[in-house]
Amino acid sequence: MELELTSGVMATLLEEAVRAHPLECCGLLLGQGAAITAARPVRNVHADPAAHFELDPAALIAAHRAARSGGPQVLGYYHSHPNGLARPSATDQAEASRDGRVWAIVAADSITWWRDGARGFEALPTRVLPG
Repeated sequence: MELELTSGVMATLLEEAVRAHPLECCGLLLGQGAAITAARPVRNVHADPAAHFELDPAALIAAHRAARSGGPQVLGYYHSHPNGLARPSATDQAEASRDGRVWAIVAADSITWWRDGARGFEALPTRVLPG
């Protein structure tokens, strides 16, 4: 499956990582099917945000409620790795729910895209559209 996303989504992820540095940023990837149309920053509520992320549960619940009311679907999540490695960490691997959602990992000036599947993370190809 190839993800489609806009250059605006890419810019949001990069900007959020820079803004949060040296802490990890995190947020939601919203859209429909294989098209990510928005990235929504969410507060990182983890006790050690320099090395881990945890989405604010209230924001996640609100996004799922909005989706049930006809809003964009929660397709996945994003977070940054201030250490500069744009790949799933050992912590990401251990804490992933294997629910098939998309994960974007931002490090330095790059973003990698992954599917959190039953057998672990698999890299996803992407197509970036204007916008």
